[in-house]
Amino acid sequence: MKRVTGIGGIFFYAKDPATLQAWYKTHLGIDVQTWGGTTFEWTDEQGNPVKGTTVWSIAAADSHQFAPGKATFMINYRVADLDSLVQTLRGEGCNVLEETENSEFGKFAWVIDPEGNKVELWQAPEGQ
Repeated sequence: MKRVTGIGGIFFYAKDPATLQAWYKTHLGIDVQTWGGTTFEWTDEQGNPVKGTTVWSIAAADSHQFAPGKATFMINYRVADLDSLVQTLRGEGCNVLEETENSEFGKFAWVIDPEGNKVELWQAPEGQ
């Protein structure tokens, strides 16, 4: 079974999200949207679109988005078969959170790594 197939997103906290979002927009040209981040569309070596995206987002430092993790960031890993991977990780003794999510954005589950970081696992909706 293939486990991680890519990075689906990078999320991090900021003391002043609006100022940091503006800095990234002004100085690095990231098209920060009103929801606090952007979605990068994947392309091939020639710049032609291919299926897939990576989300980049800044959240307020006082949010609890990454709980029970203690890190100021969370990486979202793209996976091909979330249900099988979650079952495998549990069988391997990993700290997989009970909470899962199934929405129009895909299927999500979370695991806590040995350093206490919350890691998001994401299976994209069919065709993405």
